[in-house]
Amino acid sequence: MSREDSAMMSDDDQPLVANKPTANGSTVANGRSNGHVESDSSMSEDDMPLSQSIRDKSESILTPEPRSAKRKKPMYAESSSDDDTPLASSPAKPRTAASAVNGRKKATNGAAKDSDADDDYGDDTPKKPTKRPPRKKVKKQEPDESVLEDEKPPKKVAKGKGKVKAESADGASDGEDANANAKKPAKKPRAKKQPKAEPESGDELPKPKKRASKKKDTEENGSPTKGKKGKKEDEEEEEVFRWWEQDPNGDGTIKWQTLEHNGVLFPPPYEPLPSNVKMKYKGREVDLSPGAEEVAGFYAAMIETDHARDAVFNKNFFEDFKKVLEKHPPRNGIKITDFDLCDWRPMFEYFESEKAKKKQLTAAERKELKRKRDESEAIYTTCLLDGRKEKVGNFRVEPPGLFRGRGEHPKKGCLKFRVRPEDITINIGKDAPTPVPNVPGEWKRIQHDKTVTWLATWTENVNYNHKYVFLAAGSSLKGQSDMNKFEKARELKNHVDRIRLNYQSDLRSKVMADRQRATAMYFIDKLALRAGNEKGEDEADTVGCCSLRCEHVTLEAPNFIVFDFLGKDSIRYYNRVPVDAQVFKNVRIFKENKEDEDNLFDRVTTGSLNKHLNSEMKGLTAKVFRTFNASSTFQRLLDENSLEDKTLQEKLNAYNDANRQVAILCNHQRSAPKTHDQSMEKMRQRLRGFKYDRMKLRHALFSIDSAYKKDERYKADESDVDDDFVEEWEDSLKAKEIEKIEKKFAKENEKLEEEGKKPQNKSTLAERIQAIEDEFNRLAEERGTKAAALKRDRAPEKIEEAISKLDSKIKAFKLQMVDRDAGKEVALGTSKINYLDPRITAAWCRTHDVPIEKIFSKTLLTKFPWAMDVSEDWKF
Repeated sequence: MSREDSAMMSDDDQPLVANKPTANGSTVANGRSNGHVESDSSMSEDDMPLSQSIRDKSESILTPEPRSAKRKKPMYAESSSDDDTPLASSPAKPRTAASAVNGRKKATNGAAKDSDADDDYGDDTPKKPTKRPPRKKVKKQEPDESVLEDEKPPKKVAKGKGKVKAESADGASDGEDANANAKKPAKKPRAKKQPKAEPESGDELPKPKKRASKKKDTEENGSPTKGKKGKKEDEEEEEVFRWWEQDPNGDGTIKWQTLEHNGVLFPPPYEPLPSNVKMKYKGREVDLSPGAEEVAGFYAAMIETDHARDAVFNKNFFEDFKKVLEKHPPRNGIKITDFDLCDWRPMFEYFESEKAKKKQLTAAERKELKRKRDESEAIYTTCLLDGRKEKVGNFRVEPPGLFRGRGEHPKKGCLKFRVRPEDITINIGKDAPTPVPNVPGEWKRIQHDKTVTWLATWTENVNYNHKYVFLAAGSSLKGQSDMNKFEKARELKNHVDRIRLNYQSDLRSKVMADRQRATAMYFIDKLALRAGNEKGEDEADTVGCCSLRCEHVTLEAPNFIVFDFLGKDSIRYYNRVPVDAQVFKNVRIFKENKEDEDNLFDRVTTGSLNKHLNSEMKGLTAKVFRTFNASSTFQRLLDENSLEDKTLQEKLNAYNDANRQVAILCNHQRSAPKTHDQSMEKMRQRLRGFKYDRMKLRHALFSIDSAYKKDERYKADESDVDDDFVEEWEDSLKAKEIEKIEKKFAKENEKLEEEGKKPQNKSTLAERIQAIEDEFNRLAEERGTKAAALKRDRAPEKIEEAISKLDSKIKAFKLQMVDRDAGKEVALGTSKINYLDPRITAAWCRTHDVPIEKIFSKTLLTKFPWAMDVSEDWKF
C-alpha cells in the first residue's frame, strides 16, 4: 500500500532523503526457504497489542560475529562554543567502574505451557528468567537537572501547551553564548499551540457516493475499470460492509458485541517415514522413534539450503536434537554425539522424490486435492462478528519445525515445538458456543474480552513471542486500524511545524536528557529512523535511534555524520548525511568519554521519547513520525512528476521510482533475489525476440518495395540481433511450436476417447510437425538476405502499423527492465503496505488514468477498500 506524503512542504520540513544504502553488509535473504516460516513475520507492527511480552534470555548463545571494518577516526572542527564543553551531567567515565543496567525493568509474560506429550520433543519448555542479565556497560547517570556551571537552565514550559522555545533575542548561535553571558537576552514566550486547521476540501474523510453502476462511476470519478463484471460480482460488491461510511473512526474501547468462530486449525499429526528410509550415523542406519524422526526430518529437508551451511543454525539444531534423543532414544541403541558423523541424505532424497511425485500430478488431481483441502478448512476461514460474516486471517497453527529467524539471529536452528490446544487461549463472545479443536485436547483458557480484536493466542517456545489469530486484512476491524493509523499521521501535518521548532530549541538545552531527546527526534524526523528498543543477548543485535551505540555513529568534519548499523531484520543501514551544526556538536558531546559499546543516547529510552511526543500531540509516537514522513515524501515525489502525454509504462515507472525512494529512506532493503540475474537474462532474450519480429517485418517491407530501405523509420537495423542469435532463437521457437502441437494433439485424442470416437493416427501428428519443420527451413534460408515472406500476405500499411506497435512494445519493455533492475535490492511492498497512505495511490491513479490493478494486487485492494473512493484531488 502506499503511505501519504504532504503535498506542500517547505525545504526545512522535508526529511533528508538518504543516499541509497549500499547492499553489502549483513542483510537478510528475502527468500522463505522450504519449510515453515514464522507466522508472526506476516504481522504488521500495528497488529501487536501493547501487552506483547519482552523476549528474555533463556540460555547461553553465541554472540553475533563482529564486523571487521574499523570506524573512521572522527575529525572535528575547531570551535570555541560553550556547547563544545561536555555538560556537567556527563562526567568522564571511570575505566574500572561496574556497569549498570540502563534504568528500565521489563516484565515478562511467562513461557509457553509445558506439555508432556511424546512429540513435544524433549524436556519441559524452559522458563523465562525473571531478570535479564546486563548486555553491556552503561555509564552511571547523574541527575538530569544538572547544568553548565556558568549558566542556569531556561525556564521550561509544559510541552503539552505547545509553546515553542525561543533562542536569544538577536538570534545568536551557540558560538556566541560566551558573549551572551554578560547580558541575558530577553526570552521569547513559546509559540502558542496551533489550533486545528479547518479541514480543506481534500482533508475530509471521503464520503463515497452510492454507485448505480460501474459505468457511471467511471464517468464521475475518471477511474478506469478493468472490464465489465457480471451480475453476480456486482451483487457481492453491494454486500460488502462499508464500515467507513458508518463509523470511520471506530471505537477506542469496545471492539465488538458478539463474536463466534471455530477456533484454529491444527496441522495433521506426524506420519512416520517408510521403514527403508533412515538417517545414518557413522555409516550405520539409525532406527529413530517417530518423535525423533520428525525432528531429524526437519533438518534433512534443508541440507542443500544456506541454513544448513550456517554454523550457528547447525549448533542450535543439534543441541535441541540431542535433547529429543534423550527423551526418544534410537531403538537400535546407537548413540549420536557428533553432528559431522550424521548422514541425512537418505531422508533428503526421499523428501525430494515425494516433491517430484506431487509435481507430476495432473491438473485434475491437483484440483481435487485443493477442493478437499478447502472443504476441510472452510469452517475456520470465517467468523461471525456482530452478526456479520468476516474473514479470518491466519487461522492455521504453524506446524513444528526449525526456527529460521532473520539476519544473524542467535537462536536460528532451534526447535519449534508442536502447538497443542492446551497452549491456546480462545477469545469468543460470552454466549457463543465453545469451538472444538480438530486434535485431541482442551483449550488452555476461554475468555470474552470485547476490547481486543484477536480470536486466539499462544506463546511460542523459541523467543517467547505471543502469536495471535486476527481477522483478515480486508475485515472491518483491520480496516479501521489502518485508516486510524494514516489519519493520525495526517493529523501530524497540523502540529509538525511547532514540534520541529520545539525540538530545534531543545538542541541547545542545558539539560542533557532534553538535548539528547531533541537530537534523537531530529534523526527520527529527518532520516525516518525507527525508534529502537533495548535488545537482550538472545536476540539479534539490531538497533534503532534510541539504542544507537557510539560505534554506530562516526563524525566527519565539518558537518557530516556516518551511520552504520544493523536495523530491523538485520538489514544494514549505511548513510552519510550532512546535519545541522548544532546536531554535529551534540553528537560529539554525547560520544566524549564513552567507549564504542556505550549508548549514544544514554538518557533517552523509547518509552520516554514516545511519552514526550504524546505530550506534543495526543497519540503521537516515533512510528507515526515515520509514517508521516514516508507518506508526505511520497506525495511530494509524485506531485513533482509531470506525466502529461506519458505512456502507461512511463507512469508506472514514475510511481515505482517514488516508492523506491521512500523505501530507501525507510531502509526497506533486501538482498537481491538469487534468481535476479537469471530473470534479467530472460528479459533480455525476450527483448531481442521482439527485435527479431521487428526485423522480419522490416525485411517483408523491403521485399514488397525496396524504397522502404531509404525510409528513416526502417533504415536502422537491430544491432544485437546477429546471425547467431537468429539461429538460436528460431531453433527455440521451433521447439516450442512442436511441443505445443504435441500437447494439442494429445488433448484432442483425450476428448475423442471421452466421446467414444476413434483417436487420430500418429501420422496426423507427424504431418503437423513436418509443416512446422518446413516453415522453419524456409526461415533458415532467409537468414542474411534482408528479405522475408510472411505466413500470410499483408498490405504494406498493415505491416507499417505492426512495426509501430512493436516499437511501442519494445520501448515499454525496456522501461520494465530498467524498473526491475533498479528495484532488485529494495523491498517496495513493505512501504506500500505499512507506510504509504493508500489514498495517495487511489487519487494518483484517478488523476493519471492508471488502472489501480496495475499497482495494487488483489490482496491489497481487499485490504484497503476504504481508500478506493477518494476523489482525484485528494492529498495527504
